[in-house]
Amino acid sequence: MDVALRAGVAVLERAVAYCLGSLSLVTPALLSAPTPCRAWDLHALLEHLLDSMAALEEAAETASVTLLPPPSPGGVIPQARDQAVRLLGAWASACDTPFSVRVEHATLSAPLVAGAGAIELAAHGWDVSQSCNRPRPIPDDLADELLDLAVLLLHPADRPGRFARPLPLPCDAPPGARLLAFLGRR
Repeated sequence: MDVALRAGVAVLERAVAYCLGSLSLVTPALLSAPTPCRAWDLHALLEHLLDSMAALEEAAETASVTLLPPPSPGGVIPQARDQAVRLLGAWASACDTPFSVRVEHATLSAPLVAGAGAIELAAHGWDVSQSCNRPRPIPDDLADELLDLAVLLLHPADRPGRFARPLPLPCDAPPGARLLAFLGRR
């Protein structure tokens, strides 16, 4: 049993569960709603989320990521929910044997990929709930763990393309607020 891999999968599972809770708020009428991601409406955010989850599933199943978005037939809402479940199944099946994941010209450890995926899914789960006008704070224990990972994984070169600049917050802000501020979200 690989302890680091199981820990990565565990945090990914909690992030997926949080994201699924936000996805349950989405209705077809909300798909044109704005999101905290300025360039996207909710439909575009869900398409991005589908791409991210498909890449994470591919990483668990093939130990590589092609960075090509999958085709998306059908409705984006049920697809996002189904993809989240498939993603969990793929990582649960892969967590007994340590492996590395090939992404373009880099090779990353599976726990690192799972942790990065957890940050992505929790952040976008929060974005989805904001877009639905039903804010859901990221649970403190999950946010605290993801903030530790984000500080290690996000480099200045990742900004502004992938993330906005970190926002100032008081040190006593709750973990979810600190994570979101680090990711550049208000």
